[in-house]
Amino acid sequence: MENCCGLLTSKKEPVPLKSVEVELEVRDHVATVVSTLNYENKEDKPLEAVFVFPMPGDAAVCHFSATIGQTQIVAEVKEKQKAREEYDDALSSGQQAFLLEESDQSPDIFSLSVGSLPPGESASIRLEYVTELAVQADEGLRFVLPAVLNPRYHPQGSEGVQVTSVPASLVPYSLSFSARVSSPRPVSKVESNCPMDPLKYLNTEQSQATIKLAAGHKFDKDVELLIYYKDAHQPTAVVEAGQTSAKPGTLMGDPLVMLSLYPEFPQAVMSSLASCGEFVFLLDRSGSMGIPMNNNEGSQTRIGSARDTLLLLLKSIPMGCYFNIYSFGSSYEYIFPKSVEYSEKTMEEALKKVEGMEDDLGGTEILEALKHIYSQACIPNQPRQLFVFTDGEVGNTKEVINLVKKNSGSHRCFSFGIGEGASSALINGLAKEGGGHAQFITGTDRMQPKVMQSLRFALQPTVVDISVKWDLPKGVSVTVLSPPITTLFQGQRSLIYAQLTGQSPKAAEGSVTVMYSLAGHPSQNKLLFSLKLAEDSGLTVHRLAARTLIRSLEMEEEEEVVEGGEPDEGVKKKKVVELSVQSGVSSTFTAFIAVNKGSGETIQGPLVRRNVPTLMMMGCPTPCMMSMSHSAADGGFSGGVLMSKQSAAINIPIDEILMANPLEEDMVYDGYQMADDFEQEVMYAEPPEAKPELPRRDPLLQLVSLQRASGRWELDPALAAALGKTSEEVENTQPSEVNKEVWATILALIWLHGFKMDAQEEWELLAMKAVSWLRAQNAPCVTQCVEAGNTLLGCKVQKDALGI
Repeated sequence: MENCCGLLTSKKEPVPLKSVEVELEVRDHVATVVSTLNYENKEDKPLEAVFVFPMPGDAAVCHFSATIGQTQIVAEVKEKQKAREEYDDALSSGQQAFLLEESDQSPDIFSLSVGSLPPGESASIRLEYVTELAVQADEGLRFVLPAVLNPRYHPQGSEGVQVTSVPASLVPYSLSFSARVSSPRPVSKVESNCPMDPLKYLNTEQSQATIKLAAGHKFDKDVELLIYYKDAHQPTAVVEAGQTSAKPGTLMGDPLVMLSLYPEFPQAVMSSLASCGEFVFLLDRSGSMGIPMNNNEGSQTRIGSARDTLLLLLKSIPMGCYFNIYSFGSSYEYIFPKSVEYSEKTMEEALKKVEGMEDDLGGTEILEALKHIYSQACIPNQPRQLFVFTDGEVGNTKEVINLVKKNSGSHRCFSFGIGEGASSALINGLAKEGGGHAQFITGTDRMQPKVMQSLRFALQPTVVDISVKWDLPKGVSVTVLSPPITTLFQGQRSLIYAQLTGQSPKAAEGSVTVMYSLAGHPSQNKLLFSLKLAEDSGLTVHRLAARTLIRSLEMEEEEEVVEGGEPDEGVKKKKVVELSVQSGVSSTFTAFIAVNKGSGETIQGPLVRRNVPTLMMMGCPTPCMMSMSHSAADGGFSGGVLMSKQSAAINIPIDEILMANPLEEDMVYDGYQMADDFEQEVMYAEPPEAKPELPRRDPLLQLVSLQRASGRWELDPALAAALGKTSEEVENTQPSEVNKEVWATILALIWLHGFKMDAQEEWELLAMKAVSWLRAQNAPCVTQCVEAGNTLLGCKVQKDALGI
């Protein structure tokens, strides 16, 4: 089959996107992204190009303009239907027009329509957005410029969007990317998964630096930056002046403050982790989970990494807890009818089921699995902790997040986006509304350390009775724009946006105090901040605050619609539209529209629609379609990666394509339109008669797999093999005064400390279980055992280091 890259010209030439230029400016933890998309119509007919691209889920799109020749047109934000009608009217009258709108299903997908581009004409589209950067487990701030919008699976019967994906070598456009980083604190380092030129510091304090993508990048994967500051956990406050043209008393007219808080809990409370809880693990088993974690030869698949992670989790759960494991695809399964108490028997039963889990459940229907979990009654005195593992390819993102929010009072949700293209809106939304923490696993990242970090968060005592107290100068009042803080974790950032009304004296200060109760202990953290207006901050804080308020109102509106509508249905939608237009920030109910009325010349000829090809997702065996019609436009942008829409393409979920037989002759692409009878049916390949021999398990996981639920190890040939010794060597060196299980457990702990300290975050919790078990045995001659173990294994681990 020919290399079909979306719709091509009659000469088999690709569509007209020539280049993408991205400029990133990071100030502390806030990023401003400016993308310039350059097009050229090389055809002899007027062209309408339609592109669909990803965008960070919490981003605020705040500028959209087009330059054609010497003419620049700046788009306005208007109510979505009015903007669509204006776009259609402009095209029908032969005028040039541009439309940018957010997907109705997911806030991290945008579509851009470039209408009536004359033959031989060039156009330059400028798009700007601001977003908060998420803090990773290692305290780095993560920015991602997606190279791929993975196809989203849409539930049966729903309107769906599919993506045209092609090999990176065939993508006709180039990328340039540069970043400027500044902070009140020194920039310690910037890391990337892509080749970058060396970091250049702009001042002696090293608080400002620049970095750019090395020449020749193929854009065959996400561009990921990790930015590290010294003393990253220092709370900060930025007070930003209002827009001079806006009316005082309005959101855009008044000063706004953005507070970045990092709570520090009392050490006495944090030293003891919780020993109770109901842990529910929800694992994606859709077809795309069979894709390798990265491009490296022999890379483990996503489902394989998830299985190993579940092993570590099941070994690390404290005794006395409850647990269950769900998996989902087009349907869902569970290991136990309801959560069971954690014991040797239930753990072993669960591990046997986990070992057999494959990427064989079809699509990505996460909603029904969540509904079943929430239908189960919570266990008294066992706080529910939900861990969700998915590559994030769903189309009903907002519906899923709303369900989690509706049940937020009964649990905490920790989410993990696996692989490039995972929806940031879904992963971050699950954690935000579920009061948990989100993690992304991309490139060569190992899933295990990030998941174990979240398990530590889940085992932290739950913070309750959270309140915020403001202390401001006389004559200054505050209106908090952010939703109430419902979750606090040790060292994790909490953001508050607030509107300040009134006049404050020069050099005035204010303070905000976060009060809460932790394990029965009242605690508080206080931040003093200056009310002096920040210099050169633009309207970044105002736009992020507007986005926060818009998102809250949108969710309230959606909840009302789901519940059948309230008497004031549509009132919140009206508020969203007003706020979006006033602030110039995108929303579900608005769109950016620009019409070129300057030339007055009508563009002649029928419009030709073209689609831009995008990168092939790793492991995708066939190109995948993006299906959209203008009346239900759906799509998104993330800083320079573009996707296409087509008015008549069959809707085939990628998770089903990944599991299907190779294309038959009657399923040939014809201008990228598949056979109509394919639809949602899945054709499964016959399983091979015998699976190839699996590679030997990682030595750490081999040792971990032998640990019992109580924390102990048993002295048997499997343990000896995991330690790299024979059974005779292990048995003959055992001190006579101790029993076999104590000896085996001490050997395992010495091996972990002696050979796997680089992976300590992965085994630390299960080692704590082992130490607790050893202490309970009150075994004699522990010091002698440690010495004998060191001699046997060739280590020099001190008894105190083991904690026994």
